[in-house]
Amino acid sequence: MDVESIRHFCLCFPDAKENLQWGEDLCFKVRGKIFAVLDLGSVPQRLSFKCTPEKFAELTEHEGISPAPYVGRYKWVLLEPLSVLPAPELKDLIRESYAMVAAKTKVKTASRGVRKLSREKKKR
Repeated sequence: MDVESIRHFCLCFPDAKENLQWGEDLCFKVRGKIFAVLDLGSVPQRLSFKCTPEKFAELTEHEGISPAPYVGRYKWVLLEPLSVLPAPELKDLIRESYAMVAAKTKVKTASRGVRKLSREKKKR
């Protein structure tokens, strides 16, 4: 996959947004939390995303895939070059990253709403 097809794919998810951070890193976020990062300043271009512990162990055995700098301990991988995985597999992994991050943000958003409602009830 090339940069534009990855960008288009990442933005097709509900509540997905992009912004440029840390210089030339294009971050894809769901409700403010990052699920993928495209490094536009590197040649070849690189992609990082979150994965399950099992996938992390499996993927980091491949040439061209390594633990992502700074966030590898949280099971983020770095692909360099982007072509190291076939497009269908890469899409599945990005979809999985989005789902994991989105699920965590829903829980946090829901718990904030519950706390807010309970405070409003106490005021009455």
